[in-house]
Amino acid sequence: MSFLGMGRPQPSSEQKIAAVEGEMRMMADTYNRLQNTCQKKCIPTDYREGELNKGESVCLDRCTAKFLDTSIKVSEIMQQQGQAMGGAGGAQGGGGLF
Repeated sequence: MSFLGMGRPQPSSEQKIAAVEGEMRMMADTYNRLQNTCQKKCIPTDYREGELNKGESVCLDRCTAKFLDTSIKVSEIMQQQGQAMGGAGGAQGGGGLF
């Protein structure tokens, strides 16, 4: 019975902080991978101008959108698999990557 929190135990403050820190690390890692991947793909190493040109800007926009869409889809699949494993009698929860 989960009425008034009597079902499963509530996470402690330390557990909540650890979960938030883990989420922040994952988000920082995702940002760093996005930045490295799209920079390698879209920006030449021999800088000719101080500003991005139109082609570089469009490339970065598209690269970022594809990277984030893919990350979201992978996260959704991982959550579904985690829930399926948890529902099949496993002790794991249905957590996602993001």
